[in-house]
Amino acid sequence: MAKILVTGGAGYIGSHTAHFLKRSGHQVAIIDDLSRGHVENVQQTEFHKLNLLETDALTGMLKGGRFDAVIHFAAYIAVGESTKDPILYFSNNTAGSVSLFTAMQRAGVSRLVFSSTAAVYGNPQSVPIGEDERYAAVSPYGDSKVMVEKILTWLDEFRGFRSIALRYFNACGAEPGSGLGERHDPETHLIPLLFRAIVSGKPVTIFGNDYPTTDGTCIRDYIHVSDLAAAHVKAVEWLMNGGGSGRFNVGTGRGQSVMEVVRAVEEVTGKQVPYVIGPRREGDPAELVANSDRLQQTLGWKPEYTDIRRTVQTAWDYYCESPVKV
Repeated sequence: MAKILVTGGAGYIGSHTAHFLKRSGHQVAIIDDLSRGHVENVQQTEFHKLNLLETDALTGMLKGGRFDAVIHFAAYIAVGESTKDPILYFSNNTAGSVSLFTAMQRAGVSRLVFSSTAAVYGNPQSVPIGEDERYAAVSPYGDSKVMVEKILTWLDEFRGFRSIALRYFNACGAEPGSGLGERHDPETHLIPLLFRAIVSGKPVTIFGNDYPTTDGTCIRDYIHVSDLAAAHVKAVEWLMNGGGSGRFNVGTGRGQSVMEVVRAVEEVTGKQVPYVIGPRREGDPAELVANSDRLQQTLGWKPEYTDIRRTVQTAWDYYCESPVKV
């Protein structure tokens, strides 16, 4: 089995993927600067506290560790924050990735799975969204990921650097029994915000109820974090077995409106969600749903969690068990 370096492995999706890699028999090491991740997520795993911009330190670690591939999660992910501080996002997400790729080339590591995003599409021309949809990011966050994808395309063409970019939609849920779950600070994701509203009694804001959808609220493709982790394992094993570079959507192919998620949370918890309706957020498309056929046909991946209530249940179980509520 392979030795895999996971950047950003103390974060939500990175820690789940490290868990799945180890469960599949791979050897795993994690780097994270802990600016957004949690040290408790890397227990019982080789861990190095490093920032991606520390190119020389990354090079030495990659050379010494004799890694077969890298899975790259270390990025900031808040769209709103990216509009307030674009330089932070291009420095960490884009320049940090260039530093990582430089270190990888120096160390002779040429296989990478990249954590990309549906935000590269911006406001899509059609739904469900296919991978051939043009780049049209509407935020610095989305554009920071577009830039990395373009860099990887050139590295594949001219340096033999093979990569898989996984463009995923709304990550949610928790792997049962893993002790891992969603805990961002500040929290921006819908399901944990709904839980917080239930527990605190403070209403959560729903941004817009006048979209051209069935109930006026935005529709999104909610993909379970365990399905995302499984996709990363499939992708790195594809590269290890000689597969070529590719760009793939990761989603369920089904959309739920914000209000449908609210109702699912109420059903699972047995509690009413207090909420208020606010204005639309700038740049929020009415509907984002993935077409993941290419991933399923090429890598043999298939989502296991397709019922939003089952997904919410795993997230609620983690929320109730977690000693920390943020």
